Amino acid sequence: MPQAGDQAPGFQLQDQDGKSVTLSQHAGKNVVLYFYPKDDTPGCTTEACNFRDEHSALGAAGAVVLGVSADSVDRHRKFASKYSLPFPLLADPEHKALEAYGVWGEKSLYGRKFQGITRTTFLIGPDGRVKQVWPKVKVSGHVDEVLAALGAKGGSGTAAPTKKAASAKTPAPAKKATGAKAVKKATSAKKVTSSKAPAKKSAARKGAAKVAARARR
Repeated sequence: MPQAGDQAPGFQLQDQDGKSVTLSQHAGKNVVLYFYPKDDTPGCTTEACNFRDEHSALGAAGAVVLGVSADSVDRHRKFASKYSLPFPLLADPEHKALEAYGVWGEKSLYGRKFQGITRTTFLIGPDGRVKQVWPKVKVSGHVDEVLAALGAKGGSGTAAPTKKAASAKTPAPAKKATGAKAVKKATSAKKVTSSKAPAKKSAARKGAAKVAARARR
């Protein structure tokens, strides 16, 4: 694996649009060359989107971003389109650049060994020499590390979505009386009912008396 001060290995690979990309064509610029395991997987997607979100800040610092994996041009095209990635993704299915940069080799996961890519980033200076290496990259905070190495600050992310306006509140239904108030209301209701009852009975009695009087006549 090339170290700081070493001449960065040259390469010629195709990007997601089928265009040929070489390291030499970016001479005079800082190049952020990051190698990642596989398109559209959780960690690789997060890393790519972080580089996407800080792409303006990286460009302002005079750097170009190039992502490399063993995926095909077609898979790169789908991945870049899905997440609107603004930088080239280089296809290296034959592992030429991967091996030249020492990021292709044996890995292990849950006791299973296999050949794969170690997530690694190289910062290559305008003179074509490696300025800094991040081996076994941890995705969280990595782009900030790259920006710091370039003497730049991030913050080009999009603003948080605004909250939806609260809908007009409807009047709250009247609360039911509880406790002593409920007892008072119930008692007063009974009094009113009971006071009306005798009046109805007396009226009925008067009506009956009149009928009886008429019968006597």
